[in-house]
Amino acid sequence: MALPLPPGLTPPEVAFLCEMELVSIIPRQRLDSLDLLGGSIPALVPPHKTSVPLWLALLLKRQRRANIVPPPWLAPPWLTAILEYETEHPDTFSPPPRLPPAPGDHSIVFSPPFLPQSTVEAGPDALPYHWLELGEMLLEAATDDFEDGESVRRLLQGLREVRMAKLRKRTETLDEPGGIRMNGIGGMEVAEGRSFITGVVDGLRRIRATYEEKRRERGTEDGAGSPRTVDDYDDDEMETQLTS
Repeated sequence: MALPLPPGLTPPEVAFLCEMELVSIIPRQRLDSLDLLGGSIPALVPPHKTSVPLWLALLLKRQRRANIVPPPWLAPPWLTAILEYETEHPDTFSPPPRLPPAPGDHSIVFSPPFLPQSTVEAGPDALPYHWLELGEMLLEAATDDFEDGESVRRLLQGLREVRMAKLRKRTETLDEPGGIRMNGIGGMEVAEGRSFITGVVDGLRRIRATYEEKRRERGTEDGAGSPRTVDDYDDDEMETQLTS
């Protein structure tokens, strides 16, 4: 009997989806056009830049048939600016890239990975949805294509730590009406923080269930006709509930 799968996408699954993101390459040799499920890839003609899916760019890089052009937001000056924004604004995440307007008939609305948010035409001042996993894969396979790979690696690690600390802090407001805002959260950040957040939610549910049970017991013992509310407990009783 197969075990039930955990809810949501796992980090390896998110990384797999990231490989469909478009990135820019500079081919080293001429290659014919390719017909893929996501559309046709034009013929690669050196030294003209071309946008291809990340998985194909990594394959060509390993075969030494192309060089990968890092997106503008992966440059150290822009990563530093984004990190400063994240540090100076502890209650919000840096704004994500703006989505382009829908076509005239409004029948198709594009979203990642079908947006050129990681090509040379991408904006430099915003992190795309797959920023973390894409940056790590490019640094692993194409470090020589970066001007300062070590600085990029250090800045990505700093962004990851600051943003994950914000995500954990936001669990303090999970029991408030409306929940928490997840604007600007990346795909890998959601996958990595899912287990922690769901654990907090389950803990809150158990606490509420204990409160309700105690209310019913108090109402039965008092015989007053209406059970006591959570506000009727004194501080010692509340502390006992939270630590039990």
